[in-house]
Amino acid sequence: MSTRQLTQAGLASWQITQRVRQGRLHRIHRGVYAVGCPPLTLATRFMAAVLACGEDAWLSHFAAAAWLGMLPWEERHPQVTVVGSATARRPGLRVHRARRLHPRDVARHDGIPVTSSARTALDLAGIAGPRVLRRMVRRALGERRVTAAQLAEVLSRANGHRGAAALAEIVANGAYPTRSELEDRLLELVLGAGLPAPRVNAELVLAGRRVVPDLYWPQQRLVVEADGAAWHDNRVAREADAERQALLEVHGQRVLRVTWEQTVRRPQQTLERIRAALGG
Repeated sequence: MSTRQLTQAGLASWQITQRVRQGRLHRIHRGVYAVGCPPLTLATRFMAAVLACGEDAWLSHFAAAAWLGMLPWEERHPQVTVVGSATARRPGLRVHRARRLHPRDVARHDGIPVTSSARTALDLAGIAGPRVLRRMVRRALGERRVTAAQLAEVLSRANGHRGAAALAEIVANGAYPTRSELEDRLLELVLGAGLPAPRVNAELVLAGRRVVPDLYWPQQRLVVEADGAAWHDNRVAREADAERQALLEVHGQRVLRVTWEQTVRRPQQTLERIRAALGG
């Protein structure tokens, strides 16, 4: 809670000070306190960061991407964007300033004020490397955390934003939505080798059943499945994979399965398998 919220709850400044001394309030940032002694979860840290920067502040950049499920969180200072004049520096935080934020650029996600997925992508495009940005956008699209229309819309209002050119290039070239890091690495391996671009996570309906191959070349009737351990390394998943593969093969599709080990440690061998299957 912020000092303002505590005051609105009826506490005088001396009562706040007293509760801090008693250990009932724990200072996280100047003017922001944890009530009692809860563990400092990621949600606690992010909410405290926003409260520390005032009323018109929004979790943004890498912190927003983590909170919205667009990127994994890496230990770094939480980032907050403040609308209006420059704000004072806050130890332990990275504070950005924006002249204004459109209503479509902000929201509350699980109670925390945060920049929208599209605005977060635009902000990160100005500071993240192209590979990180491309993977983030692909995964966000694949997991339906953002749409291509939302990205195009935020770009239409970018007005010289430093990330506009980089994000526009990704949108213009096709972001190929992926659902995992393995899919993304496999796709980059394929495209980097100059092989034909596959359809990515494109839905097929076979015998009334919906099947979504990871990578699919319809002309060659080739499906490549990225078997990440997180999703495929258990009996139920393996049985489902086998059933899906049988369905694809019955309907004339050829299926190659590729693991993380094969993609990362033996990329040339993996490329040779795919190239041969494509008839190249």
